[in-house]
Amino acid sequence: MLSDATSNLSLARASGNIRIVVTGVTGSGKTTLAQHLAKLFCVPHIELDALYWGADWTPASLDNFRRRVLAATGRAQWVVDGNYLASRDITWTKATMVIWLDYSLPLILWRLLTRILKRSLGREVLWNGNQERFWTHFLSRESLFLWALQTHGKIRTDYQVIFRKVGYAHLKVVRFESPSATRRWLDLCSLVS
Repeated sequence: MLSDATSNLSLARASGNIRIVVTGVTGSGKTTLAQHLAKLFCVPHIELDALYWGADWTPASLDNFRRRVLAATGRAQWVVDGNYLASRDITWTKATMVIWLDYSLPLILWRLLTRILKRSLGREVLWNGNQERFWTHFLSRESLFLWALQTHGKIRTDYQVIFRKVGYAHLKVVRFESPSATRRWLDLCSLVS
């Protein structure tokens, strides 16, 4: 599977047709992988969170968000990361490949914990000046831990159906179930780039 996915990506690069969506549960590493791929193939990286969240964690209206996604994916090549149902018909229809980071729930929760600690203690500034607040993830309904628990199994079930839909039949779907498999594939991509 790894060599097949690498071959497809190599062909896409040769034809100037790199349009990749990196998806998965929150905390799976979508942004990190998307940044690596964008840098590796010298194409723009589009982070859907940056298009969705305004200052003070204000969400964009559906119309504004979709307009931003349409504009950002209007280029010939890109790597998108995110898991927004509201933009899936745009990004997945235009994409040539979807990379699904389908890691175990314990790993996702561990990654979320380390990411939240790093961002909140380091006062890392995210999109539009936003910062994560440590306690939000433990003492509120806005917790990313709660979101991961609610969506992990649902995404696994839904994707099995979604990838078989006619509108997405053109996509090369690459599913990674461990970070080591993802790293091995990324190493292979580095060799052919």
